[in-house]
Amino acid sequence: MMDNLKIKSFGPINQADVDFGDLTLLVGSQASGKSIFLQLLKLLIDKNNIRKTVEQFGYVWKNDTDILNLFFGEDMADIWKNNSLINFDGKDILKNFLTARMTKQFDERLFYVPAQRILSVADGRPKTFMEFDTSAPYVLRYFSETLRLLLQNGMETSIFPIRNRLKETLRNSFDNSIFHGGEIFMDDKSGQKKFRMKVEGMNVPFITWSAGQKEFMPLLLAFYWLCPPSKIATKDAYKYVVIEEPEMGLHPQAIISVILQVIDLLSRNYKVIISTHSPIFLEFAWVFNLLKENKSKNALHKLFDLKANTQTDRLLKNILEEKTINTYYFARNNNGVEVKNISSLDADSDDNDIVEWGGISSFAGKASDIVAKYS
Repeated sequence: MMDNLKIKSFGPINQADVDFGDLTLLVGSQASGKSIFLQLLKLLIDKNNIRKTVEQFGYVWKNDTDILNLFFGEDMADIWKNNSLINFDGKDILKNFLTARMTKQFDERLFYVPAQRILSVADGRPKTFMEFDTSAPYVLRYFSETLRLLLQNGMETSIFPIRNRLKETLRNSFDNSIFHGGEIFMDDKSGQKKFRMKVEGMNVPFITWSAGQKEFMPLLLAFYWLCPPSKIATKDAYKYVVIEEPEMGLHPQAIISVILQVIDLLSRNYKVIISTHSPIFLEFAWVFNLLKENKSKNALHKLFDLKANTQTDRLLKNILEEKTINTYYFARNNNGVEVKNISSLDADSDDNDIVEWGGISSFAGKASDIVAKYS
């Protein structure tokens, strides 16, 4: 299970006690430890799979310093301090767990979409694991390798739209908000297979796409990986999904399309953890909690401007009744980062961190106060 992770003195994080919901949102300023927290979670869940992978690529899994540098990135081993305390689902985790004998559990259970994902396709194609040097964190290298394998073994020339990939409602939403009639395919004109787009009578290479389209491409492929084109709801042994900053480069309407896809992941019984700087995700969490309290079953259709039909009903079915959303704020202070539960997102709370949604809504609130005072 993945119910709770407690941390003390790990990297910039002084203290964290996180209970995971079906969807868990993490907010906080840059360099506040969100990625380190999430990468640690990946290491705790998938250590055996990670070790097996790096050894297959010729790396040696030896002492804890080398392992931490190999996983978190070059010269990152010091984030696990002598006084670090880690407790995962009630079990204390000591540093020697890194070198402990492997069990027979090799399946990957947590799929990780890193914030630096554009680097995996910066040249218009997914890079191999070994094209990155050891300064890159494992989660980026492995993510890129996964996308490469998806295109090599599971995809034809056409990439988007594809009838048997993603629900029609979601394909249409991504088309309307991101690709605007564009057709994505792989082309070997340059000598290597790379992404191109047919749109408005043009045939354009990846480098000329909009920033949002380029940022979204690896995220789209990640959704393909997690949503297999069959009656099987989930991919292999995966139970958990981490997505870092899914809003990068995207217009608010496109972010709403991504939230719909996240709802689909929840409906497939993945537990999803998202780090974000976008108020839209927290607005969704706030509305979700109010609708859940009021048991407003049909309100999500109106929230997303969806017509009630068999497919949308199936997508949103029982989400309010069965799923939960927790929100945590990685708050910097003189002692480092303290992680706070702000799940209520209550505008009437006495806690300013809850009122301002971990700082995400603070400027909007300040602007409203200024306008009210001086207009």
